[in-house]
Amino acid sequence: MELKDEIRIEAPKHEVYAALNDPEVLKASIPGCQELEKVSDNELEAKVTLKVGPVKATFGGKVTLDTAGAPDRFSLSGEGSGGVAGFAKGGADVELEADGDSTILRYAAKADVGGKLAMLGSRLIASTAQKLAGQFFENFSEKVAPKQEVS
Repeated sequence: MELKDEIRIEAPKHEVYAALNDPEVLKASIPGCQELEKVSDNELEAKVTLKVGPVKATFGGKVTLDTAGAPDRFSLSGEGSGGVAGFAKGGADVELEADGDSTILRYAAKADVGGKLAMLGSRLIASTAQKLAGQFFENFSEKVAPKQEVS
């Protein structure tokens, strides 16, 4: 399964990049994230509870960051296990482009699932993945650039 999208974040590129490397911001942005710990400069461990159709599971896993092209681009890969629910693994390439005082964030992600999750069907999994990605970026954007109240 592949996902691609872009989002405009009303914050400078250096702030967006810093937030993408802040475990507290990421934990608050990832739907269902219960724990997120930085193990090293390029490795995180996470525990996330997700519901995909009738299957609800808590996944534990690791995410590895490749920051060779930072702060303009970087990639991440990870895998997690949800016990009898199955496993998920994948990665994403992220590109940040300054646009005045804002940042355009583009991503292309690939994911693979197995176990009970794989038996749910690719359409359900793809729609759930798109929904979760949308929630992540909405949450992330709100953390990085909170909307101003209009009075």
